[in-house]
Amino acid sequence: MKSTIATLLTLSALSLFAAAPVRADADDDAWIRRCVSDNKDEGQTVPVVLTYCTCMNNRMSSSETRSITVWEKANPRAAEACGREAGWKGK
Repeated sequence: MKSTIATLLTLSALSLFAAAPVRADADDDAWIRRCVSDNKDEGQTVPVVLTYCTCMNNRMSSSETRSITVWEKANPRAAEACGREAGWKGK
């Protein structure tokens, strides 16, 4: 049952991502999907997590090699701003 829910959430996130205006290439897509996966248990809706991850990705340099999850820890102001933009609750 949990895997079915996880699969549905992933598919929902990917379908929302496909409609989201983003300066994304294949590399960006992979980083955003990883971020969404890293944050799936944070108690937020899929659109909120997707917006947050997309915002964080867009703030990062294209030459950045750290994941969004690692990068956000070194850039708390960006994380706070993206959390506000996404409507993240309780962060």
